[in-house]
Amino acid sequence: MPDVTRAKHGRPVHHWRRDVVELAALFTAVAVADAVANLIGHGPDGPALLMISAIVLAATAGFHVWWSRRHGHAPPVSDTGARRAAATRQAGPSEEPAAEAAGALWRMRTTVKDEPGSLAALCTALAERRVDILSLQTHPLADGAVDEFLLRAPGALAAAEITRAVALAGGADTWIERADAHDLVDAPTRVLGLAARTALDTAELPLALRQLLGRCTIRTLPGTPAGGGRGPEPVPIEGTLEDTVMRLPSPEGGVLTVERPYLPFTPTEFARARALVELDTRLGPRIPRGHDVLTLPEGNHITVRRVDTKDLAAARAMHDRCSPHTLALRYHGPVGDADRYLNHLLSPRFGRTLAAQTASGRIVGLGHLLWDGDETEVALLVEDDWQQRGVGGELLGRLVAMAAEAGCDSVYAVTKASNTGMVAAMRGLGLPLDYQVEEGTLVITARLDATPAVTSPGAQPPRLG
Repeated sequence: MPDVTRAKHGRPVHHWRRDVVELAALFTAVAVADAVANLIGHGPDGPALLMISAIVLAATAGFHVWWSRRHGHAPPVSDTGARRAAATRQAGPSEEPAAEAAGALWRMRTTVKDEPGSLAALCTALAERRVDILSLQTHPLADGAVDEFLLRAPGALAAAEITRAVALAGGADTWIERADAHDLVDAPTRVLGLAARTALDTAELPLALRQLLGRCTIRTLPGTPAGGGRGPEPVPIEGTLEDTVMRLPSPEGGVLTVERPYLPFTPTEFARARALVELDTRLGPRIPRGHDVLTLPEGNHITVRRVDTKDLAAARAMHDRCSPHTLALRYHGPVGDADRYLNHLLSPRFGRTLAAQTASGRIVGLGHLLWDGDETEVALLVEDDWQQRGVGGELLGRLVAMAAEAGCDSVYAVTKASNTGMVAAMRGLGLPLDYQVEEGTLVITARLDATPAVTSPGAQPPRLG
């Protein structure tokens, strides 16, 4: 039983048996000291030994007091007998390497069971590896849920270690890839931004779907194919979802197919994509009406602007003024194919088209930026009398700037090896180029991720949509 049992008015209350024990110990010590003194004092060197013993005892007592003050053996005791609380420690190391403190951003998706505590177990497993969850989206399924995370992990933690921890915590079908600062925007804000871009420009729909769904291939099959024939099988007005493929009614009357082989679509993603397509369908064809007046090296003025199928007559008139050789270099086939594809090329559903026109309104050059599945193609056609005057370079520079703004990694041009004008225009971009020649056809690919910004050879162009 402890001596200090309770406190009264802030002071400890002592038990009487402690006083009796201390008094008995004092009398015993005095008796022992007297016996030792009598034994030593009657010897030949008794007084000297007593004096040395007193000095040694005094020195020992002094050293004990000094040592006790310098190094306390126990924390002080409070009035109630409780020890003072220990100092608070920071959870985890107080200092981290700079790279590890910054960490790496990851986008991760995994499937968990629809049971209480399944998500908590997953979060606990990530926390044990010092992985911070920046955002979380849940996509409900019939027999579970797909959780999509934005994570910040220590720089030394590999993706395989993260997925292994998730699997041990009950996650299945886990997919992970690097993220960047753009992914820090929350999902509702990103969807609203994509809807606003789609509302302003018909050509933004494929780009909006790519940014919404990640890396995917988007194809549009028109209801009536060029040259006649039977179109694709129609889909229900609400669309269809089949694992990694979704099909939606195309705004122009065909079928819009979105494929993502590496990751199945969720019902939530399908609903978002369907809403964007419905918005585009309700608003109808539209393009921004910006334009840019340029002065060519020889002093002539031209206007560069966005065009669409409303400008089909003026584009056909330019075709009539082009030589068969120029049309053959552009379309890689019979000259009659030019008019057949022109309506498709001018449609903003399949990309963006810029036109160079004179002060009188006559179109003298066309530049196309075409969404080809998950790739992007550029194409140029300049009227014979306006070639070698910088028109093609101005159009190409603006098309590539649009592709870079849309987040494309590269653009490619298909031409003939003898088309020196197109080769010179691609080289004039100042970007890394890859060349591939097959049976007289030259494919030139420009990598856009090699530079932070792409501009035209001339002055900084305004946004033309």
